[in-house]
Amino acid sequence: MSTPGTTRNPGPVVWGAAAALIVLVAIPLLFIVLQAIFPAIGQGSLASPFDGVLDVLTDPKLVGMAGNTLVLGLGVVVCSAVIAVPLAFLRALFQVPLARLWDVLLLIPFMIPPYIATLGWIMTVQPNGYLKQVTGLDAGSYLFSIGGVIFVMTLGVFPVVYFAVSRTVEAIGGRYADVGRVFGASPFTALRRVTLPLSLPGLAASLLLVFAMAIEEYGTPAALGRQAGFEVLVTGIDTRVSDWPIDLRGAAVLSLVLVMMSLGAFMIQLRILANRSFETVGGKPQAVRKRPLGIFAIPVVAAFAIVTLLAVGVPLFAIFATALSKTLSGGLSPDNLGFDHFRAIVADENGAFRALVNSLSLGIATAVITGVIGAATSYMVVRTRFRGKGFLDALTVMPNAIPGVVVAVGIILAWNQPWLPVTPYNTPLILLMAYCCILLPYPVRYANAAFRQVGDNLEAAARVFGASPLVAFRRILFPLVLPSLLASMLLVFAVATRELVASLLLAPVGMSTISTFIWRQFDQGSVGLGMAMSAVTILITTTIPLLVTLASGRRGPM
Repeated sequence: MSTPGTTRNPGPVVWGAAAALIVLVAIPLLFIVLQAIFPAIGQGSLASPFDGVLDVLTDPKLVGMAGNTLVLGLGVVVCSAVIAVPLAFLRALFQVPLARLWDVLLLIPFMIPPYIATLGWIMTVQPNGYLKQVTGLDAGSYLFSIGGVIFVMTLGVFPVVYFAVSRTVEAIGGRYADVGRVFGASPFTALRRVTLPLSLPGLAASLLLVFAMAIEEYGTPAALGRQAGFEVLVTGIDTRVSDWPIDLRGAAVLSLVLVMMSLGAFMIQLRILANRSFETVGGKPQAVRKRPLGIFAIPVVAAFAIVTLLAVGVPLFAIFATALSKTLSGGLSPDNLGFDHFRAIVADENGAFRALVNSLSLGIATAVITGVIGAATSYMVVRTRFRGKGFLDALTVMPNAIPGVVVAVGIILAWNQPWLPVTPYNTPLILLMAYCCILLPYPVRYANAAFRQVGDNLEAAARVFGASPLVAFRRILFPLVLPSLLASMLLVFAVATRELVASLLLAPVGMSTISTFIWRQFDQGSVGLGMAMSAVTILITTTIPLLVTLASGRRGPM
């Protein structure tokens, strides 16, 4: 007997969502595996399986790239923990002055695309850069090194750890550590033996995410690492699919190695958290009492200010200073400042305005499509019962464990086959498919949580009065989950408009997006125009979601 509000028949909407998941996620991943196993699949042949795979895996260059990727990921994890964990504990347990201001400021790195922040650091630290102009210091040799890559990437991702750990520790409070103090433990021992172990779930999850973000990031290793001879898997994959002779088999094998690294990190997290209890919240609410900092207030504020200056102040200053500078050689003098580069964007110089329109259009389309698929898929997972829904649910979360460059390679392999009568390859549709695949998990997870909050009785009542599953979904359930879905769609829009690696690999000939335009302007020496586009990108991806959120709040719940 079916549970009220559930059905064994998924209906046409859900079947459509299932078909979209197979096309967007399953097929590209399948072709990565097939290409790695069958080197001649592009010619329609399954001959010589595994031919040469061992040679690729034992290639010293691949081993070196894999090692560098691990060094990069682990280095960013360690540095993020060193910066974020102390700040998070201070924020959660003590009365930090201007605490809410620091929280808001530390959200800004999420709004700055990593490759744009990296370009900002290059403008700051390069010879005769802003650091040299303002302080006389020259740190360019440090930036273009392994340490420089790890440093810049850490400043972009450590807030993930900061917010996860601070919220976890705040929920725990200081009462368990106080019990340890009563039994003779020193403050450091109570922190190490009680509070830190209890915060392990939030810490492990955030560090896993940081590791995944670090090993799949393309812009920073490409801009900084290559000049230091620091090649990682992501840049190696890009080289194999972009430079002649194209090596699709090598790209597929490197992609699988990268996926295995992500999955391996996930398995380590599960192993750490297995068979341990982290229960800290019971039925009786506990007051959260934060301790005063006393004489340590000034050093703590200084620590927050320095980290915020490095993570937020330096990139934003470099971006807007370069965008407003008429010439780089003119420096920061007032007579060298103006809006010439912004006027060039409006005038469509070098295709700037077209790139802006292309990215905004793709961002809106991606948000709408992933929102519809996410709502339908979540309805399928939560509200229906049929064989195979677990597999489709796994497809929705799989892009979380798959770097964007792997998705791009899979799409190239899947849709660039010579035997296909019709293909979206080398059209704007291929970019849209890549964006949807990469960003689909956001709407699915948001909608999934929202559907679980809606009782079964509403849909059951509609069915009693003759409504079909489609009508019940469209008239009752969808409006109820729309606020959560809208929030995820705004996030998808912000990320899609500035996505870099898939855009570089898949953009059709003659078509530019915001990210490819910025990247190529730096390659061509038009740094001011590229930074002006970066400034416009940050303003758009911050302002539009904010305005939509405010407008939705004024209208109230739907």
